[in-house]
Amino acid sequence: MAESNDLGTFLKHRRSGVSPVEHGISVRGGRRVAGLRREEVAHLAGVSVAYYTRLEQGTSINASVQVMDALARVLLLDEAERAHLLDLNSARSTMKLRRPKVENAPAPMLDLLAAMPQVPALLLGRRNDILAWNRLGHRLLGSHLEFEAPQDPQTRPSTTRMLFLDPRTRAQEADWDHYAGTHVAFLRMLSGRYPQDRELAELIGELAMRSTEFAEFWASAKVRGCTYGQRTLHHEQAGTIELTYHVLSQPALPDYRIEFYTTEEFSPSRAALERLAAALNTGSAELRS
Repeated sequence: MAESNDLGTFLKHRRSGVSPVEHGISVRGGRRVAGLRREEVAHLAGVSVAYYTRLEQGTSINASVQVMDALARVLLLDEAERAHLLDLNSARSTMKLRRPKVENAPAPMLDLLAAMPQVPALLLGRRNDILAWNRLGHRLLGSHLEFEAPQDPQTRPSTTRMLFLDPRTRAQEADWDHYAGTHVAFLRMLSGRYPQDRELAELIGELAMRSTEFAEFWASAKVRGCTYGQRTLHHEQAGTIELTYHVLSQPALPDYRIEFYTTEEFSPSRAALERLAAALNTGSAELRS
């Protein structure tokens, strides 16, 4: 969510998690604060304490890339966290929220989705809304919803709302805490990438009010990119399926991505997914929801 001082919040959270020992600073005698002090961050990054303090307080905007890179190094940020830091810094002078245009599934992405019928796949927009899914993706992840739901913006499923507010979606997640935490960390990265998106800000605000667990994940200020990972489902028709999710995007269409799922060859999960696909293709009643 675009807050009044997201950059300062992020900097304070990250410096509190860096041990002084990691930068060769002695901690003998004890310390009143966790992590690095402001003056230590400033010294290590090569900026004045007053300037760094202004960054945390939100009274200095548009720091140079060199300064942001130095802070990323001192705060031991990974690639996704550094990108988020740069997004927050560049967004500070343009914080007014705007209502975005309605998202429409791009034809090239729909063509790609149609080309992979034997692999569960979803087309997602910038706010994690499902803009389209193939039949197997629908059966695996949203069979209790109408297949045509993504076609109408009013009924379009939100994977974030499903994860936190839909009991059926939550019940099938074998490791809900891990997957939900990863999901929120990626959502925070999106919030820095699209700071003026009013609908994204409203989504985050809604979830923070309706789900204490979402609010706790969000308050952790963790940031994570999302290109692949593990997910285990307790599917009500196919049983337990261990999956690897992959994310595809195109540079010409940066707001859209295809998420698809694979299983290990010759595994019980592969067999379960193949049974699900076979039942879908033949219309078998035994796997219908």
